[in-house]
Amino acid sequence: MDATSRPILQIRDLEVVYGTGEGALRAISGLTLSVGEGEFVSVVGPSGCGKSTLLRVISGLRRPTSGEVLLNGQLVTGPPPGLAMVFQEYSRSLLPWYTVLRNVTFPLAAGKLPRPEQEERAYAALKSVGLQGFEKSYPWQLSGGMQQRVAIARALAYRPVMLLMDEPFAAVDAQTRAELEDLVVRIQAETRLTCLFVTHDIDESVYLGHRVVVLSNRPTHVRQTLDVDLPFPRDQIETKALPRFTELRTEISRLIRDSARADR
Repeated sequence: MDATSRPILQIRDLEVVYGTGEGALRAISGLTLSVGEGEFVSVVGPSGCGKSTLLRVISGLRRPTSGEVLLNGQLVTGPPPGLAMVFQEYSRSLLPWYTVLRNVTFPLAAGKLPRPEQEERAYAALKSVGLQGFEKSYPWQLSGGMQQRVAIARALAYRPVMLLMDEPFAAVDAQTRAELEDLVVRIQAETRLTCLFVTHDIDESVYLGHRVVVLSNRPTHVRQTLDVDLPFPRDQIETKALPRFTELRTEISRLIRDSARADR
């Protein structure tokens, strides 16, 4: 975490155990992590290391066995206000019987915002993700990449304290993935939104992040954190051609490989 930034997410000595006795499974052990205001932190790790469990705890969907999670200084004991999520399966997160505009305003209506303000936020968010003019369309009329843009717009319109993204581009093709990565880089630079981005793609973690957190194999803990000292703005060709990009990608790959071997 940047020493000058206020912590938005604080995870302290987190422990998650499934079951009891000899059959107990320790999913997370002694995990400590902070994300500062305005930071974009990528999280990677071996397959099955416990990333999904970590996300459930951060989002308040599961209580930790011990340790604590604080969002904006408040202890997380259930789904916290101020947290927005973007999931991998956009087709399941959008309501097909609602228009694009209605999908974006849906969580705002639950917060009892006046309808004019709901729509003002929604139109602005849709414009920021390049979907101006599609407000009356339905999700099933859009491509996968456009549907994920709707999901991102919905999160932005909520104006969260923190955005949690769970492998949001894993289900789209390579070209669309690159476009969505660039969209997220631009929006984060413009809004300074605090983001925690979970991915299996090492190149993506480096390209997007200010820092990359590498998790160990299960029971997961933070194995190492790397600062991504690459210049902004980033470019899919020029940034990935930098020697430093290759160095970071190689180091993260080595850490994940060694972790998967050593911790088994």
